[in-house]
Amino acid sequence: MTAFPTVVFDLDGTLVHSAPDIRAAINHALARNGRSELDMPTVISFIGNGVEVLVSRSLDATGGFDERLHAATLADLLDFYERHPTTLTRPYPGVIDCLARLKSNGARLGICTNKPDGPARIVCDQLGLSPYFELISGARPDAPKKPDPAPLLRCINDLGGRAEAALYVGDSSVDFHTARSAGVAFRLFDGGYLNEPLPDLDLQARFSDWDELTLPDPAETHASGS
Repeated sequence: MTAFPTVVFDLDGTLVHSAPDIRAAINHALARNGRSELDMPTVISFIGNGVEVLVSRSLDATGGFDERLHAATLADLLDFYERHPTTLTRPYPGVIDCLARLKSNGARLGICTNKPDGPARIVCDQLGLSPYFELISGARPDAPKKPDPAPLLRCINDLGGRAEAALYVGDSSVDFHTARSAGVAFRLFDGGYLNEPLPDLDLQARFSDWDELTLPDPAETHASGS
């Protein structure tokens, strides 16, 4: 049995490099609404708080917006993305082997993401990730999003786990603050979309190679404050 019986993952920037398809979708939506394209670093800096925030930040960066323009751009983005969710998106190297190892060791695996629920499931299906997970939980209308701890705690509960014996793996400050608010141990994949420093995160809680993801004893992790 793995040290953590319940392991939950973020999706974008953690399990998969999805920014190229997200960029294609937002640039398509911006062009349809008379705005200029955004480069990859800018789009990556806007990822993590949900698609509505992505659209708000993108429109702010290209001239501002009102409610009507935001709604139109969001609809265009979702329409394009639902038709092209994995044209350029791929799992990070080592992800599949890591998931297989954890699952074979008895861990119950889930995904908690701010990506809308439908697209999250489609991406996982098309990239062969779904068989490794008992639960894929994406953002839903009128429900809290990360960094509110509620989505993560609900995911852990639905997996039959407990916060103090669970691990959350993510790539961003949003994920870090979500785990901290939920009282859940955290590991940072630093090959993803982190856009601000996390000085309170121990070096031992970071990893860059999925083949080397280590899961220490939960009691030691919580005692160290990571």
